[in-house]
Amino acid sequence: MKIESNFAELLQGFFTDRLMKQRRASAHTIASYRDTFRLLLQFAGRQLRKAPSALKLEEIDAPLVAAFLDDLESVRKISARTRNLRLTAIHSFFHYVAFEAPSCAAQVQRVLAIPAKRYTRTLVPFLTRDEVDALLAAPDQGTWSGRRDHALMLLAVQTGLRLSELTSLDPADVRLGACAHVHVIGKGRKERCTPLSKATRSVLTAWLREPPLATGQPVFPNARGGRLSAHGVHYLLAKHVRTAAIACPSIGIKRVSPHVLRHTTAMDLLQEGVEQRVLALWLGHESVETTQIYLDANLELKQKLLDMTTPPSGKPGRYRPDDKLLAFLKSL
Repeated sequence: MKIESNFAELLQGFFTDRLMKQRRASAHTIASYRDTFRLLLQFAGRQLRKAPSALKLEEIDAPLVAAFLDDLESVRKISARTRNLRLTAIHSFFHYVAFEAPSCAAQVQRVLAIPAKRYTRTLVPFLTRDEVDALLAAPDQGTWSGRRDHALMLLAVQTGLRLSELTSLDPADVRLGACAHVHVIGKGRKERCTPLSKATRSVLTAWLREPPLATGQPVFPNARGGRLSAHGVHYLLAKHVRTAAIACPSIGIKRVSPHVLRHTTAMDLLQEGVEQRVLALWLGHESVETTQIYLDANLELKQKLLDMTTPPSGKPGRYRPDDKLLAFLKSL
């Protein structure tokens, strides 16, 4: 079999053998990589006027991949961070190709040489306590969906669970007896348990007594008893942010996502004096260094450090306006 004719087999083998069998990648990773290659194949099909199944491996070269990434940025308006995620998926595939099709080593190296794009790392966004209180008060708890949304948001902001961990929770994962906690298998298939506060335990106890809509439904089901989608969680959160903004206008100018609730948990723990390595354990981070972003954003902690020091003294100067002619020249 010629290498140029087996691109479809290589791509299928990458997903079934490399990702699923060998690496046991998470469903989230597989979905992300799948979406990347769907976009890449659609772009290549338009550029080369071929059906995706008719594409050859040598046609997916470095210039085409670079043009694809540029198209994502210019047409779809994706961020540099998202561009880098797409490139990571493509690089992973070509690492697989390097072993399966060594005769294509030169093409593989050119694709792998495409660099990630640097971007400005902004401070992590999070909510203040007043904003959290307004958000939790927003759902109408006289309705089924309001009680669900209140329980979901309270659990998210108290535990710092990821969106995928929230939507995949089953009743068996919630332990409400002594040492109440939730059990999740998070990013990288890392298993962890996160304790529940008394308030969260009470809310979840009441919520789990609600009559089920379907057999085997998750903790936070949609209106049909199935699992809430990521889009569904984003939608309900945006709806309650708009309501919360009436009582707390500051939340209305923030872009609040499920991950912002996770950041809020981290900042609350950090401000209460939780050590960096304990915070990494709580959030399920692979490395302690990942929690550095919260230290960077914690202005209150920095202010405490400043108050403990003796800053250098300075003498205020006096403003003297420029000569009118010099001011005119400066303005040019």
